[in-house]
Amino acid sequence: MTKIFCDIADISLIKKFNNKKIVKGFTTNPSLMRNAGAKDYTKYSRAILKITKKPVSFEVFADNMKNMVSQGNRISKWGKNVYVKVPVTNSKGKFMGKVINQLNKKKIKLNITAVYTSKQTKKILKQIDKKTKVIISIFAGRMADTGIDPIPQFIESIKISKSFKNVEILWASTREPYNYLQAKSLGCQIITVPPSIIEKIEKFGKSFEKLTTDTVKGFLIDSKKSKFRL
Repeated sequence: MTKIFCDIADISLIKKFNNKKIVKGFTTNPSLMRNAGAKDYTKYSRAILKITKKPVSFEVFADNMKNMVSQGNRISKWGKNVYVKVPVTNSKGKFMGKVINQLNKKKIKLNITAVYTSKQTKKILKQIDKKTKVIISIFAGRMADTGIDPIPQFIESIKISKSFKNVEILWASTREPYNYLQAKSLGCQIITVPPSIIEKIEKFGKSFEKLTTDTVKGFLIDSKKSKFRL
């Protein structure tokens, strides 16, 4: 089973999607938090945690090891359902293995983000134990945006992480509803999806005939609204 996490930081949307059985957790990042209007990172994050008991990933935003570890320690104390999101590298491209290792040794649940290759997955696996929960978020959509097929990276990452029962591979940067079926067929344990795509996934099962008539009706309605004449 591939769990669906909602990728959002908007309080009102979290309230709405927390009530959906299809949604098993939430992921956030500094960009989503900013777009949602967060001014105080800690206060805003705690407000989210008052809404849901489902897993929530909150990302560190420091760019050096020492401060990442410090922020990770503080974030982890916000709740039992909290995953600390740590980028696989900092902005200079340096692997954050020591950060991952130090937080993992403290039994802090981690979500390693901005992963693009199975080589990065392998490096992450060398820094963690086989007990504390770890999510590895591979950015499929952004990879595909550059013309590169993300599937081989998932296949290899899933293969090399098989012996780690505590590790879940997450399909990130979802672009369309069909990505859910792709993630499911690959054996990804999680896919993180924006609200608009979750609502489309909920409508899976329409026949081609229904899709045809719905499409034609849409064109007809718009042509009438525009009062087109020939």
